[in-house]
Amino acid sequence: MTTLSLKHFAVLALPMAALAMTTSVNAQEWTPSRSIEFVAPANPGGGWDTLVRTMSRVIQQEELADESFAAINVPGGGGAVAWAQVARDSGNPHKLFATSPPMILVPLAGASRYDHTDFTPIARINTDYSIILVSADSEYQNLDDLFAALKDNPSLSVGGGSAPGSMDHISVAGLASAAGMKASSVNYIPFSGGGDAMTNLMGGHIEAVIGGAGEAVGQLGEGSQLRALGVSSEERLGGGLAEVPTYQEQGYDYTFDIWRGVMGAPEMPEEAVEYYETLFAEMLETDAWREASDQLGWIDAYQDSDAFATFLDEQQEQFSSVLTDLGLMRQ
Repeated sequence: MTTLSLKHFAVLALPMAALAMTTSVNAQEWTPSRSIEFVAPANPGGGWDTLVRTMSRVIQQEELADESFAAINVPGGGGAVAWAQVARDSGNPHKLFATSPPMILVPLAGASRYDHTDFTPIARINTDYSIILVSADSEYQNLDDLFAALKDNPSLSVGGGSAPGSMDHISVAGLASAAGMKASSVNYIPFSGGGDAMTNLMGGHIEAVIGGAGEAVGQLGEGSQLRALGVSSEERLGGGLAEVPTYQEQGYDYTFDIWRGVMGAPEMPEEAVEYYETLFAEMLETDAWREASDQLGWIDAYQDSDAFATFLDEQQEQFSSVLTDLGLMRQ
């Protein structure tokens, strides 16, 4: 029987240790081998679309990635159509999609067979807020005017770019409750995206639109065809939204936070998740991102994959209670 000394063990261990280190480094150095499909689960003009296109532009402008991020719109079902497509592409490290509260709300309402646990959390990116918009020639000058009309005539409608029981609906229902109405009494009209909702507002088919402040900021200002009645933040936002009063300023004790993040296909490889986590964290530190965020009224709220996964579980528990109160929780 051959006896090996400690010296022999050390010599044998060196190649194995080097191999382990090489494997680890290779895993961490994964990079995309082709263009990344970056899906906005709605038509152009909404919050998801704005996030996807802004992130893609900043990443390209700052040369943070060798491969491009291709913005793709997949509308329908408040996000459910896009989620079904992504779910079929399990393991694909080159497919991402923008996400926000509808990822929790739509499945809870029974409008999607997929929920957040079916996908790979990548990172939470930022926070936005809801905003109430009317046409510039509307008779409604403030929230009191709008909700007085809604109370007098329950058939008057408020439109949004997400499905019943989803983000925009929950947001305006909560505001209606703060205004002394039954949350379930709001005549909410869902559209396939913020752009469609705005078109119907300008056509006089609905009284008001509720959407993300970030997606609305570019349509406000001098000469705008829109008027903003209020924003759901605790304090006034900066940039092009500085003149918009908060709900609380107008006596409505209510705020609503629209977080936004990025998720990937099911079973995405861990090394790909690490790559995107690092990339997005670097993106948030660029001047181009800060400038875009200031213009859009966004507030950075970064979380890595693990923290984002925990946050999503907490959101599911919180929104389950809200939907139950509205009678919209699936049975």
